[in-house]
Amino acid sequence: MSDEVLVIQTGGTIDKDYPRATGGYAFEICDSAAKKILTRLPLSGNFQFKTICKKDSQEMTLDDRKQLVKVIEASPIQKILVTHGTDTLIDSASFVADNNKGKLIVFTGAKKPEIFKDSDAEFNIGVAVGALRCIEGTGVYVAMNGRVSPWDKVIRDIETGYFIAMT
Repeated sequence: MSDEVLVIQTGGTIDKDYPRATGGYAFEICDSAAKKILTRLPLSGNFQFKTICKKDSQEMTLDDRKQLVKVIEASPIQKILVTHGTDTLIDSASFVADNNKGKLIVFTGAKKPEIFKDSDAEFNIGVAVGALRCIEGTGVYVAMNGRVSPWDKVIRDIETGYFIAMT
């Protein structure tokens, strides 16, 4: 069993940082938060990193999702971690699931940017990596809020923003 994981950045709150421009108010999507987290922790295994785009998930397009599938398919790595904005994370997971050719793929994100002291980013990345190491077989999953669920068995509660497993 290989501990090799391809980590794909698409953007979203998890990767947001303060603006570089003086006087700016809007956050910018910057370097991969997952890469920052995974390279500073003493983890075994081999992590490869790839950026597809750096977008707010509400700006994700069909072409972005097609590019994501293309990168997943082209990689020889069987375990994939996708960081994504939470607003359309399930939409992208659905698209990837419809095009998955036998890989284990886990989507995650964060409610607050990784740079915030009280961000859930590091926890969510850890849960996603743990899921990739524990789930046997293939499929597309969502790892959010301390829970891992198949993409089609989770919904996002609009009021709280939490991802909830469907019963």
